[in-house]
Amino acid sequence: MATDVIMPQMGESIAEGTITKWIKSVGESVSRDEPLFEISTDKVDAEIPSPAAGTLTEILVGPGQTVPVNTVVARIGAAGEKAAAPEPKAAPAPAPEEPAPGPATQTRPSPAAAPEPRSPEAPAARPPRPVAAPEPESERAGGAVASFEDRVRTRSSPLVRKIAAEHEVDISQVEGTGISGRVTKNDLLSFIDNRKTASRPAASPAPQPATAASAPRAEVFRGDRDEVVPMTAMRRKIAERMSQSKHSAAHVATVFSIDFTAIARLRERHKKAFLDANGTKLSYMPFLFQAVTSALKEFPELNASIDGDDIVYHRDVNLGMAVALDWGLIVPVIKNADEKSIVGLAKAANDLAERARSKKLKPEEVAGGTFTVTNPGVYGSLFGTPIILQPQVAILGVGAIEKRPVVVSDQEGNDALAIRTMGYLALSFDHRLIDGAVADQFMAKIKGALEAAAFSLT
Repeated sequence: MATDVIMPQMGESIAEGTITKWIKSVGESVSRDEPLFEISTDKVDAEIPSPAAGTLTEILVGPGQTVPVNTVVARIGAAGEKAAAPEPKAAPAPAPEEPAPGPATQTRPSPAAAPEPRSPEAPAARPPRPVAAPEPESERAGGAVASFEDRVRTRSSPLVRKIAAEHEVDISQVEGTGISGRVTKNDLLSFIDNRKTASRPAASPAPQPATAASAPRAEVFRGDRDEVVPMTAMRRKIAERMSQSKHSAAHVATVFSIDFTAIARLRERHKKAFLDANGTKLSYMPFLFQAVTSALKEFPELNASIDGDDIVYHRDVNLGMAVALDWGLIVPVIKNADEKSIVGLAKAANDLAERARSKKLKPEEVAGGTFTVTNPGVYGSLFGTPIILQPQVAILGVGAIEKRPVVVSDQEGNDALAIRTMGYLALSFDHRLIDGAVADQFMAKIKGALEAAAFSLT
């Protein structure tokens, strides 16, 4: 009997997935738990193992197609069984409705248009869902078949459904900005606020900030030699989150110069013994991570989130570390980083980075971050001002660590030029919560810890 291969649900909030690559072809033998195909969701890119051993007899969903979770994407028959269909078929479940193609329109769905005019592949904003005559709940309950979009809407998170019930809101009336129109908490709260505003006496409307969805889309020239490709699910999600962060957080940056000379010498003395004893390399990052986690304990404003008019102070320090991939960017999280030693931080960081690049991360390993560190300095950048990863309120960028001539002073105040191992750290922070003085005190704490280099390597 054939075994169905389904699109897995990579996390509670994931409603669909995109097949990016079939590792096995129709007619090939496959072992149980052997990588069968690759998928991309708004959380992770991952390799999916085969649920059974046998022969891949049928591929139902081809590369580039997006289908709901639990859709049958392929079938595996007994070993040696003849292939049933050598060519991929169309997805069995209907995909979200696409806009009609035009001279300046991408024929693919997208949650939001990229705000920057230099992105020719940015998709058009999703057409608004009519809300004047929403389908009654009683009609759906009476047996009417809901569309895929409606099913995604009604599968909103338990928190969204709870808030909707408390405020007597029909979720189908809310315009969602999540995957395929899925209604998020912010969508629902905005709908409730707008309803309250509409019930008040008329007044002069306050100007509202532009959002990624409402911003005018620049006309893009397309020449005959230009190549147009759809955004991947990961790229669309990055565009959506970065645009949303820039429109919600009050971004401010501060940059500190750090003398890494003491850490460079410590690392050089111990890196071989460290590798032999622990089986992992010793880079600058574990020292930086430990300095950051210690400073976060002293300045809890930077290990917090803003939720409406509430401030959520996180007791755990879950440290996100941005990892550049050939196909995008992902931020795995070191959970309870403040409880780990230099050895523990090095092992966790190297393991997460390696599995991120080999598509082995689990959804829970890229969720729950409370503060993020990104390291563009490995490519030679002196410093940058990274965008805050919501719902966090700060992110630290690490510049290139390299030898430079600097002025040093001895105990008697005499100045001299010296060659030191230097680097810049740039902190982007949300001024809605964090004042400049607090941000600079936080950075001074990190600078002092790194330059003192009083770290234990055991």
